[in-house]
Amino acid sequence: MAALGAPLRTLRALLRELRHAAGRSYRDSPAYRHVTSEKLCRAQQELHFQAATYLCLLRSVREHEALHREYHGRGERSPQEVAGLVGFRLPQQPGGKG
Repeated sequence: MAALGAPLRTLRALLRELRHAAGRSYRDSPAYRHVTSEKLCRAQQELHFQAATYLCLLRSVREHEALHREYHGRGERSPQEVAGLVGFRLPQQPGGKG
């Protein structure tokens, strides 16, 4: 993982990702309550590292879903469609077939 950056930037980015993941009701989620709670932690640097790690996980899941929607196969394609994708045309059969 790269450098952590500023804790406030990490917190804002984490809340933004929670908003993407949960929609309008993100403030009702246990993750939001945990992140914004005023508890004293074992070490501030450790909390920042955990928040940055969770942020990385949320971003990765969102980006994976977007890539999956874009590139996931849509089932079997006909030979004509496949030929058209690579820039070829199938030969015409004599007698008007195909």
